[in-house]
Amino acid sequence: MKKLILPLFMEQLLVMLVGIADTFVISFVGESAVSGVSLVNSFNTIFIFLFTALASGGAVIISQYLGRKDQDAAGESGSQLLMISILFSVAMSAVILVFNEKLMRLMFGRVEDGVMEACLVYLRISAYSYPVLAVYNAGAALYRSFGKTSTTMYISVIANVINVAGNLIGVFVLRAGVAGVAYPSLLARAFSAVIITFLCFSGRNPIQYRGQWIFKWNKDLLRRILYIAVPNGVESGFFQLVKVGLSSIVALFGTSQIAANGIAQSIWGVAALVCVTMGPVFITVIGQCMGAGDIPEAEKYFRKLMKITLVFSVAWNALVFVGTPILMTFYTLADETKQLVVRLVLVHNIFNAAAFPYADPLGKGLRAAGDVKFTTLVSLGTTAGVRLVFSILFGVVMNLGVMGIAWAMCLDWVLRGIIFRHRFKQGKWKTCKVI
Repeated sequence: MKKLILPLFMEQLLVMLVGIADTFVISFVGESAVSGVSLVNSFNTIFIFLFTALASGGAVIISQYLGRKDQDAAGESGSQLLMISILFSVAMSAVILVFNEKLMRLMFGRVEDGVMEACLVYLRISAYSYPVLAVYNAGAALYRSFGKTSTTMYISVIANVINVAGNLIGVFVLRAGVAGVAYPSLLARAFSAVIITFLCFSGRNPIQYRGQWIFKWNKDLLRRILYIAVPNGVESGFFQLVKVGLSSIVALFGTSQIAANGIAQSIWGVAALVCVTMGPVFITVIGQCMGAGDIPEAEKYFRKLMKITLVFSVAWNALVFVGTPILMTFYTLADETKQLVVRLVLVHNIFNAAAFPYADPLGKGLRAAGDVKFTTLVSLGTTAGVRLVFSILFGVVMNLGVMGIAWAMCLDWVLRGIIFRHRFKQGKWKTCKVI
């Protein structure tokens, strides 16, 4: 468990810290640049989550085959995951490169001209990184499925060094503005994709890519992968579309609130690190137990992993909040913006510690057990019926601004967490199957 969790935690920590570094460095360009990058990041996250959902679908299948001791089927599943990830990501990248300006003006057309210019530059460069990001996710899913998370951690360390160094050079040396933080991200993601793909062909691994599997269209395996991936993707895509819609609402609150929301979200990402880490752990452990047909062992690990998640989530969220006011002293922003960031982080971290472990990692565990339809419908329902509706009510009607949107997000987590906890106690997941 330590070998699985700790390297994954460190990898995710590095990824999140780089997100803060990006917003910190770009803040020296100006609030318009911060706002533009934060708005595009909310849009980019749609595709990042889609690629992650696809990789998660593959990880469930790979883990369950490993639980059955069927290494060839696990390797073929990983190879098919790589193939479909490449096809899907290239298609998405092409669409964004063709329609990027129309999409930005449709969603954020009312923002200031400086913010829109930053949006367009950042999105065009980001779109080129979609395929390499999807390829990395596929390889990382394969490695995590057999518990070798230290490899992805080391890759992440080097990639993050490339990203941060590139940001500093791009902004302070080359004076490239928004492009100065976009191109280093593209370079770092490309490096990660090349390295993880090369390693996934290694015969030293218990499972690996093979050319004959990559260039083969195995309908049965793809159906099983997509059985998990499509509902996850629909859920993640819809969730991010709602967030983009909410970003359009945030854009009406003014540049100061846009900037505060963007910085707060980068800190929220760090605060959510424990749950982000534990999601793949649930998939790997529960998937292997279910693949082996060992229901009592799966239930034991469900409870054990939830305890670990809750304890560390509370401690980590408290630590992140304590550090937020200190971090704000380094930002070149108005005092009002800094104070709003601190309030947003406080509300987020309380509920992220207490409710999000049930709303997200537990839900991923239920999916790994095969309980896909129920968890997807619940997530879609709470996202639309709670987060979206109450964001408009709190943020616009009650004039609470970005704070109202934060409260609606927390309400969504609470309701979803209660439902998933009840579902686990019912035990219906014990009769679900994927392979």
